[in-house]
This record gives sequence, structure tokens and C-alpha cells, in this order.
Amino acid sequence: MIKLRIGDLISGGQVKQRAVVVQQKTGKPVQFEIMEPAKSSLLAWLNRRGGTLDDFVFPSRCNKSAHLSTRQYARLVDEWTVAAGLPKEDFGTHPLRRTKAALIYKKTGNLRAVQILLGHTKIETTVKYLGVDV
Repeated sequence: MIKLRIGDLISGGQVKQRAVVVQQKTGKPVQFEIMEPAKSSLLAWLNRRGGTLDDFVFPSRCNKSAHLSTRQYARLVDEWTVAAGLPKEDFGTHPLRRTKAALIYKKTGNLRAVQILLGHTKIETTVKYLGVDV
């Protein structure tokens, strides 16, 4: 997500309904839907941020022509967690990823949707990742 460019999310001045990221680990594209609350937040951020369609949505704090690094993102998550008064060890970047997948599974019961979202090749991997019984 940190490598998204503005053009990946915006078309005709509006936030797209869906976007695609290529997973670094697998090299496979994963499509995801952008929900309304995220759309309005993204639009507000991009209006404030400015830039062209080729610029990164989340620029580096050190080098404006580069994207936010995974380390910078992890530091931000740590800061937000502490600011919210939550235990830092319970809220890292990976647990947040797992939580989103678990919430989608809990709401829909659709393992295949979670599998696609996570970019897993095998459904068994998704089952193990979520820790559910099928």
C-alpha cells in the first residue's frame, strides 16, 4: 500500500471504486475495494497533499520523490497506538493486516474473498493464517 501512486487511486478527479496492488512477496496483483469512508479520507488527504498522478500517495518524510518506507510506516503505527493509549505490542503493522482479514471473514464467512485479498495461492494457507476450522 505504501507504494501506491495517486494515479492508482484517482480517475477523473474521483477516488476509484477498486484498485490493484502487486504484492512484493509473490509478485501477484491483488484487487481491493475502496469503501466510502476511505474514499473521503483519501480525497481529503490528496487535496491537502497535492501532487501529480505519478507521485506516491504516501511520500517519504525524508525524500519527497520516494514513497513512505515500511519502517516509517511502522513508526507511525507505533505513534498512533501510543497516542490512543493502547499497548504497542498488540498493534503492529502485521497484526493490523491480520485483523482486517479476520473481520472480513467474520462478516462474510467467505474464505475465498480473504484468500484473494491476502494473495494466498492455497486456501489452506488462508485457513491457517486466520486460525479457523473449516
